[in-house]
Formats: sequence, C-alpha cells, structure tokens
Amino acid sequence: MLPIAQKLDQLSSLYSQIEALQAEKQKLIEEVIPPELRARLSDIEDEFAQREEAANESITALEARIKADTLSFGETVKASGFIAVWNKGRVSWDNKGLTGYAQSHAEILQFRKEGDPSATIRRVQAKDATAQ
Repeated sequence: MLPIAQKLDQLSSLYSQIEALQAEKQKLIEEVIPPELRARLSDIEDEFAQREEAANESITALEARIKADTLSFGETVKASGFIAVWNKGRVSWDNKGLTGYAQSHAEILQFRKEGDPSATIRRVQAKDATAQ
C-alpha cells in the first residue's frame, strides 16, 4: 500500500503547486492594478455580492417550494431549463440483522447482491490530517 500513499503524497504536492501558481498569479495581477482602481473593483465586488446573495436566497426558497410541490405531485416535471425529478423512497435493509438471519435461513442469500468495489479520492480536511 505504500506506493499508493506515495502517489497520494505526489498528488497533494501537485495540488500545492497549482495553489502556489494561482497565488503568485493573483499577486502579480494586484501589483499592476493601481490603488484607486483596486478600490473601485472592491466596491463593485461588494455591490454584486449583495445582489448575488439576494438572488441565491430567492433561488433557495423557490427550489424548496418546487421540491415540496414535486413531492406532492408525485411525478417528474420537466421545463425548458430544469427538471424536478421525483424519486420513490429508497428501500433499505438491516444488513447486520439479515446476515444473522441468513445463518439459520441460508435460502435468503440467493436474493443478496453485492456491487463492485469503487475508489474515490478526497482531500483530507485539517482535522482529519491531525487524526492520522
């Protein structure tokens, strides 16, 4: 498993390089922008941040109403730009309980399906990194 850990360390190093490049790029951009222009850009960012926040709040509220309406309607609804997908409730089973039950009722095992294993790569959060 050590080679995988080494590859993960290499991946972390590559991401760090990208972050350093982005920081250097931003520093150089800020150096060529005069202070008065930077101040105006900051004002524009503030103005649009407030507008975006209001729009995002409206979107969140409307999405919640659409989801509630779709659940009540009980069917998927498609429009020009979005689709509200209705899914029936998922069925789940107590795997530990069924495994114990299968010890004395092996016939139930014919209905058991197990998918292929998969792998994902996630960034380690700061608290996760200290726990290792």
